[in-house]
Amino acid sequence: MTRRTLISSGVAATALVFALTGCSSPTGAAEGGSGATADPATATSAADLGGMDALIAAAQEEGQLNIIARPDSWANYGKIIEGFEEKYDITVNSASPDVSSAEEIQAAENLKGQDTAPDVFDLGTAVALESTDSFAPYQVETWADIPAENKEPSGLWVNNYTGIMSIGVDTDKLTAPAALTDLLKDEYRGSVAINGDPTQAGAAFAAVGLISEQHGGSVADFGPGVDFVAALNAAGNFLTVDPTPATIASGETPVVFDWSFNNIAEQANKPSWKTVVLDGPSYVSFYNEAINKDAPNPAAARLWQEWILSDEVQNLYLEANAMPVRLAAMQDAGTADETLVDAAGLGSDPATWVTADAKETAAANTLLAERWPAAIR
Repeated sequence: MTRRTLISSGVAATALVFALTGCSSPTGAAEGGSGATADPATATSAADLGGMDALIAAAQEEGQLNIIARPDSWANYGKIIEGFEEKYDITVNSASPDVSSAEEIQAAENLKGQDTAPDVFDLGTAVALESTDSFAPYQVETWADIPAENKEPSGLWVNNYTGIMSIGVDTDKLTAPAALTDLLKDEYRGSVAINGDPTQAGAAFAAVGLISEQHGGSVADFGPGVDFVAALNAAGNFLTVDPTPATIASGETPVVFDWSFNNIAEQANKPSWKTVVLDGPSYVSFYNEAINKDAPNPAAARLWQEWILSDEVQNLYLEANAMPVRLAAMQDAGTADETLVDAAGLGSDPATWVTADAKETAAANTLLAERWPAAIR
């Protein structure tokens, strides 16, 4: 499950509520564009190549797409990848599914000029904001559906999906906590894990963010969150094991802080696995889709971007209990699967959702870098 680096949304909590309550701009074509071009590597929209049919033809001529850091079980990427291959007859090469966002960018730098370099990225916000020099601007045909807060104006990055930070619990072994402080009890000894290192992995960063919000801190002040994890560690309840489906299945990590869509997915293999969203503030955040400016398959990279922001894939995210960025516009247009919307929200109140902007993320990251290693020794 190790995955992504330093995730925050860059979107205010009010914008998240706005985006999920049906108040979006209408569907429309991409805004802007740099004029006609025959070179996919410089196309900023499908229109630059003569439209979607021309983009598809160029991508099929390349014949392949290189992706990185997208486990099949993460937010329905298995079905998303399979659907792209079937629809466009393009082979998807999926490399290093469990690496972090920082490692995605490092892989692009290491493989620059090679045909195995990643074509596209799926990144936490802190890494995305630090890496815009690595991206090619592109605006998908559904660009107007995406709230301004969820995209870089020229198309260097665009949000794709979000989750709610939750706690997964093996109820065959333990009682599901009703409050964060329950995890300090003796029954949770050697049981509590978070998905990765919060100085490296987005899900872990968000876990400390949730703990901070629940324990008197904020999305910018992670001090109370670090203090609480230190208390868990001192009590012998915190596990430094990085949870995976295997450790969950074996019972090695019976309590896991992770995104709701990951914890819910575990229930398919382990029926006793329960996903808990605590009362009070919930940490919610988006990931970011971006195109490698040095993509070896630039047309396929742009077609993948179109695919990710299409109704079909946005509904596939929803099927996996991840909230798609275009949900509000899709609800207005009647193209969202409404049977899945309530389930994805886990019954939580969007008014309680919190997230962090870039400045708040930087402050939290600085504190983590200084204090996290000592907290879990």
